[in-house]
Amino acid sequence: MVRAAVLPAVGAPLDITEIDLPEPGPGQVRVRLAAAGVCHSDLSLSNGTLRQPVPAVLGHEGAGTVAAVGDGVESCSPGDRVILNWAPSCGECHFCARLSEPWLCVNANAGTTVPYARTSGGEDLYPGLGAAVFAEETVVAENALLPLPGGVPLADAALLGCAVLTGYGAVHHSARVRAGESVAVFGIGGVGLATVQSAKLAGAGTVVAVDVSPEKEELARRAGADEYLIASDTTAKEIRRLTGGFGADVAVECVGRGETIRAAWNSTRRGGRTSVVGIGGKEQQVQFSALEIFHFARTLSGCVYGNCDPAQDVPVLAEHVREGRLDLGALVTERIGLDGIPAAFGAMLAGRGGRALVVFE
Repeated sequence: MVRAAVLPAVGAPLDITEIDLPEPGPGQVRVRLAAAGVCHSDLSLSNGTLRQPVPAVLGHEGAGTVAAVGDGVESCSPGDRVILNWAPSCGECHFCARLSEPWLCVNANAGTTVPYARTSGGEDLYPGLGAAVFAEETVVAENALLPLPGGVPLADAALLGCAVLTGYGAVHHSARVRAGESVAVFGIGGVGLATVQSAKLAGAGTVVAVDVSPEKEELARRAGADEYLIASDTTAKEIRRLTGGFGADVAVECVGRGETIRAAWNSTRRGGRTSVVGIGGKEQQVQFSALEIFHFARTLSGCVYGNCDPAQDVPVLAEHVREGRLDLGALVTERIGLDGIPAAFGAMLAGRGGRALVVFE
């Protein structure tokens, strides 16, 4: 039995309780978690914005140590330090094999619909986004693990599994920020802070951070933001003022709300690029006129998991961490236990903080 944060039903409070976690079967690995990040996507799963079979153990951003392996597992051994990959690519579907776009793999989340454990009462439990890291231990498929390169603190490495990959990929793969370009980042949570750091890593010129909370200014500036704006009806005008009257070359939206996406689009120059990282509900609508699409010649694109190939990008990110160019600790605003996850959800709803990190003993 291990302790876990269980979502008993969509919209219900999390239940911190014990679950019955089996030993790994063929092709599976049991991982003892060192840390798990509390991501807005977990909140979206809990409230039904994203679909998730229940009851479930949420959490998808994690790192830990291999505790046991099932038959046929060859890529890792007990004692290895690993990062959870919540969207492992199959390598065989149209997007993986033909297009070399593993972040769009049609089979990446196949594990979410298969029970992986049981409640103490014997009911089937499902793994949130296939990872279920809001627990002391989890069992996942072998391909859902990435080896953690040396020189990276194990607890902080959890952030590489989602926030940092997403922010880094939004800058380097989706928006493709070039040296000297101005960047506006909307939403300064964990992903937004990683985006700000990644923009500076790419050699961006002026980086403008935008959020509804005045309390996040210090976090944003510590991550590398040159300017900080409180979101308002004049945000786009203020960004144009800060970028020579033209608008930002690139905007990255990390919120997933229709009005924020529209504001990000409005804040870019003619020919500018907006990358949408935030996951919004289907009720969130964005409207454009045909004339403005022609006139402004801007690009609007979605961004899934940073458009990353984790197997290729994690070693690159680890090198940046080792060389001091990427500060994982600066993204963490609170270190909590399992019991602190409901409060972390509340903080996200209220727009407070960066990344809460569940740290296991």
